[in-house]
Amino acid sequence: MGQFRLTAYRSGYPGLGIVTCVLAMLAPSMTQGQCQPIADAAKLQPSGSQHSPSAQPEFFDEPQFTVAGVTDATSLGGHGSNATVRTKEALAKDVVSLGATSVLTNSTTADTKNATSRAPAELRAEVEERQGNPLAAVREYQRAVETNPSESNYFDWGAELLLHRAVEPAIEVFSKGTRLFPHSARMRVGLGVAWYARGSYDQAAQRLCEASDLNPNDPNPYLFLGKIQSVESAQSEGLVQRLERFAKLQPDNAQANYYYALSLWKRRGGPDDGQTAARVEALLKRSVEIDPVLGVGYLQLGVLYAERKDLPGAISYYQKAIKASPQLGEAHYRLSQAYKRTGETAKAEQEVQLYSEISKKENEELERERRENRQFVYTLRGPEQSR
Repeated sequence: MGQFRLTAYRSGYPGLGIVTCVLAMLAPSMTQGQCQPIADAAKLQPSGSQHSPSAQPEFFDEPQFTVAGVTDATSLGGHGSNATVRTKEALAKDVVSLGATSVLTNSTTADTKNATSRAPAELRAEVEERQGNPLAAVREYQRAVETNPSESNYFDWGAELLLHRAVEPAIEVFSKGTRLFPHSARMRVGLGVAWYARGSYDQAAQRLCEASDLNPNDPNPYLFLGKIQSVESAQSEGLVQRLERFAKLQPDNAQANYYYALSLWKRRGGPDDGQTAARVEALLKRSVEIDPVLGVGYLQLGVLYAERKDLPGAISYYQKAIKASPQLGEAHYRLSQAYKRTGETAKAEQEVQLYSEISKKENEELERERRENRQFVYTLRGPEQSR
């Protein structure tokens, strides 16, 4: 029996008023706690194609949700300056990018309109999304699963729901997809990101760790793990082990070195943990050596030097971070603080002004994207209510 959560909110969509949602938690293997250590992780070795189901495909069963409309996403909370909110929205877009490459990339509008009536449902869905009709698109994605319950169609349906903030429906679809296609790493990535969007860091980390275990050479699950842990303070041993494995398997990958360094930094024993700090420094220097325009790598080196009270070193790295990534707001802010401590007031004020301008621009861009990427309005129901 699933657990049920009853919530109510005002949809903001004409005629729908208060929407009551009943969520049946359908995630597979509801492991408690964060990403398990590698030695204790379940053996998830793929056999054959990673997109192959473990059994014969099942008949389509009605989902426990209904998408009823769309509403303005800007009124749903979460200020643009909140790093976690930004990360959730960015990760949803990253999940969409894991889908199949569009066959419509070079098609003209007239071509796509003419093709819509005779195209399969998954193609029609893509046409509708490209033309700014997400409600029609998500219904086409559902039809695609009804007619062809493939791994690709399940994934695209879940990704479309996640992109438009239908988090609980996305969890349901990705959960079903993970059960049907247990060796699909991207399905577990989608499920992990959906759980993170819902606010469950532990569930998110567990699913992403499982995805990385399915194919340890695939960088994508590690990159999702790295992006999440970069804005979260909690760091499980299992997560650190996966990022360490990433760095060992791909030593010439700048992001692998950076994310592993960041995970070690967050788990260090404090300013007196010189051994960990030395390891972090080596990894960060390796990351910017591989990728000289990795601004966040220089930024973290600046943070490390600032903790050592080496302000000239910190200022130097903050300046390099800004040179590599001029719109990296945190680098400007930290540089202003370093200037203030060295008595360079004018420079400090200049960096604060640049930080404010960048933050304002980022918030405006985020609000614009939210207006364009409208949120689905949906209802959820328990299994006993389905007919």
